[in-house]
Amino acid sequence: MSTAHALLGLLDRSPAYGYSLKQDYDTLLAPERPLAFGQVYASLARFERQGWAEILSVETGSGPERKLYGITEDGVTELETWIYSPQATGAFSASTLFSRVSLALLSGRDAQEVLTAQRQSHMVRMRELTARRRDAAPGLMLQLDYELTHLDADLRWIEEAGARLDALREHWNTAPESSTEHDEEHS
Repeated sequence: MSTAHALLGLLDRSPAYGYSLKQDYDTLLAPERPLAFGQVYASLARFERQGWAEILSVETGSGPERKLYGITEDGVTELETWIYSPQATGAFSASTLFSRVSLALLSGRDAQEVLTAQRQSHMVRMRELTARRRDAAPGLMLQLDYELTHLDADLRWIEEAGARLDALREHWNTAPESSTEHDEEHS
């Protein structure tokens, strides 16, 4: 998720101070991965430079100035472009799990052990999420269902990969050592 765009989306709901944006982000979008205050204020400063947000008022008092930010028309346009643009499908192929399993196979390590450990980790997480669903508010329910669905898809991939490990190991052990060696043979 683009954290900056998520903050811009929260700012679209109503003008806000940096502190309240962070609270909304943490509560509504990422309750298990709280955002650092520095990231919020850096994003707000960038929004202002890019013309996506403007300072509506500044309150002074005993502490630091409190700036109330509002989204601009350019910010709304940027937000709508981001919201309605499909996520790049390649984002799913960049899995570290796929890389770890592949490298375990290529290096002669136990790829099944990698899959087994990941399966166990996924199962623990799925039980936690399922328990949290019982009393979840609708917004949190949507987030929990999203994560559960992705974990379920990962589990299916783990099962399929486990069934193919021997064939992959055999294929990669008989394949050329590397693409560099292959390129040198044809030059």
